[in-house]
Amino acid sequence: MGVAFRMRPGFANVPIRRVAAGASRRDSAMQIGYPCSNLAIGCSAARTFRLASYSPARLIETVTANLDCLEAILRWNAAHGIRYFRISSGTIPFASHPIMDVAWQEIFAPRLAELGAIIHAEGMRVTTHPGQYTLLNSPRPEVVEASIWELAYHAELFDLLGLDITHKIQIHVGGVYGDRDAARETFIARIPTLPAIVRRRLAIENDERQYALADCLAIAKRTGLPVIFDWFHHALFNHGETPGAALDAFMATWDPAQDGVPMMDFSTQDPAKQAGAHAASIDLDAFAAFLDALAGRNVDVMLEIKDKEASALAANAMLAARSVPA
Repeated sequence: MGVAFRMRPGFANVPIRRVAAGASRRDSAMQIGYPCSNLAIGCSAARTFRLASYSPARLIETVTANLDCLEAILRWNAAHGIRYFRISSGTIPFASHPIMDVAWQEIFAPRLAELGAIIHAEGMRVTTHPGQYTLLNSPRPEVVEASIWELAYHAELFDLLGLDITHKIQIHVGGVYGDRDAARETFIARIPTLPAIVRRRLAIENDERQYALADCLAIAKRTGLPVIFDWFHHALFNHGETPGAALDAFMATWDPAQDGVPMMDFSTQDPAKQAGAHAASIDLDAFAAFLDALAGRNVDVMLEIKDKEASALAANAMLAARSVPA
């Protein structure tokens, strides 16, 4: 099950600013967030280019533009009361690819520290969600190694932002490969082998087809990883848990002193697409029912909804209206 992880020359070759656990986390009620890009300002901090076009100059130019866009998004979010955001995995293109020959950690450390200072000053929380090919339980060693490199990149990015470990890297458990129990055991066995900078930020999410909340809870018990509870996925794939029981169980995997407020994902079905497709805009009736089910439990909620900041603003407006006495 073990996969040797070989550090490439130059990896983690700059001093990383460490922040004590919990140091930058705000102590307030639910925060609503959205992922990766802002449609209102037309900005995506995930610009990239074809591998065939790679050059150090092209890489530096692209990362510079991505970080400028990320700053614009953070400042827009702060001005509009949004303090939870998912940073795109594509912020540093090819960061985990063998072609990378730019010491991006050193070059962009001052710029990343500036962005981290904005996050800290505004009491924001950020996450990342590496893509579908991040598969720690793959039977193919080369896939596992590439996955570890991808996770290490995200961890380095957060460390260079100067963020504590309440800012999480969110992943799915992976494939079942013909035997769900064996694949789950493989995932569990590989967690202790990960670089420490990855392990301390990692959180796992239930999905809608392969690993339900119950699977993630079993993994959490064995590994100590917190579970990010996807409300929509749970509606599609569950083991009959009541909403209250599911919420209490997932929240119990979080250590508030270390991990911060538990995190959830919320979305609803796009009625025009196949099961599991996320809605274009927030369904406020469904969101109201979700808030009722929470019954005052304190969580941070990422809206995985296509119109992004527009739905986050609508959700925040509902929260504000519900907090005003009738």
